[in-house]
Amino acid sequence: MSKILIRGAKVLGGEPQDVLIDGETIAAVGTDLDATGATVVEAEGKILLPGLVDLHTHLREPGREDSETVLTGTQAAASGGYTAVFAMANTFPVADTAGVVEQVYRLGKEHGYCDVQPIGAVTVGLEGKKLAELGAMHDSAAGVTVFSDDGKCVDDAVIMRRALEYVKAFGGVVAQHAQEPRLTEGAQMNEGIVSAELGLGGWPAVAEESIIARDVLLAEHVGSRVHICHLSTAGSVEIVRWAKSRGIDVTAEVTPHHLLLTDEMVRTYNPVYKVNPPLRTERDVMALREALADGTIDIVATDHAPHPHEDKDCEWAAAAMGMVGLETALSVVQQTMVETGLLDWADVADRMSFAPARIGRAEGHGRPVSAGEPANLTLVDPAYRGAVDPAGFASRSRNTPYEGRELPGRVTHTFLRGRATVVDGKLA
Repeated sequence: MSKILIRGAKVLGGEPQDVLIDGETIAAVGTDLDATGATVVEAEGKILLPGLVDLHTHLREPGREDSETVLTGTQAAASGGYTAVFAMANTFPVADTAGVVEQVYRLGKEHGYCDVQPIGAVTVGLEGKKLAELGAMHDSAAGVTVFSDDGKCVDDAVIMRRALEYVKAFGGVVAQHAQEPRLTEGAQMNEGIVSAELGLGGWPAVAEESIIARDVLLAEHVGSRVHICHLSTAGSVEIVRWAKSRGIDVTAEVTPHHLLLTDEMVRTYNPVYKVNPPLRTERDVMALREALADGTIDIVATDHAPHPHEDKDCEWAAAAMGMVGLETALSVVQQTMVETGLLDWADVADRMSFAPARIGRAEGHGRPVSAGEPANLTLVDPAYRGAVDPAGFASRSRNTPYEGRELPGRVTHTFLRGRATVVDGKLA
């Protein structure tokens, strides 16, 4: 594998430096590095980050290859600057056995655009009745460390407690989709003024907050780790903040769309804005941004949820919930957090690489940009401005809420262990 010299990049937003990649490893970081024998990438004005890590991606394979495949999903991830993604378990069949998680893991290895770490289901068939083969999935070739029934809540407190006890034995974590099902029956959007005016069934904030409150207490009781998926309300922020103040081992994520969009978008009745948890209020959005800035929310995770055209191009009530997000996540974070002064680029590296890698135990990812480290890197042009055009997505699906919206920043290069997966904004 040839040498690559990234010249003059602002490493984590700092002073311009050269980064020399030799094989799979960063060989040197400094100024005026020798470019002999190296392919030179001119990076003046660009930001160099560690490869991004997404703790919450839906790759759909096996079973829903009409929406996404491991190949197209990892191509989308690479295009968005990701070098590792965690693939959710709600596939067909469900990833609730060692065999299925190993299949997904090997597909990721085969396609090679980014590392794929399967997430195992907490319960058999996501049915919430019986624990899945947590130990067998952890001991498999996939080495599963994160378990989630995402798309469904583990609403039975006894099952949730048992799962927390089980994963504690090997340092795993349960990632909870916090949604009390009885409180959200027939829900179509956030419960509030807009839902009342539109006559759509409401998804109340308390349905999320009550589950988070229960689960942080269970985690404290058991002495285990719990992770809150796609936290979306101001009240949820306060519960997580309180739990952390007590020393409870809880982490939380926020999606890009919950940092930018509000339930006012639903007035269009465009199903592209239908998502679970739903878009909330402006007050919630501001609380989420502040919580991500102060560390109450640990990470940004995309909840990339691809759907085929026919599942979104229909009336609101019949439409599937979810949005694609891998290829626009960094741009949304730049707009909502960096350009507002809430985060700097070093903070972005923490929320989108270091912390998710740490939570998910993603070996070789979320590492410093320094000599001797794996060359998992992302180069970003923060000065770029452009309208989002889903026709150019690598993802198989096009259900983005940002079509036509101008967003800042563009990933120009992504390197996975020293091999370019994206060059000049195009898949290598």
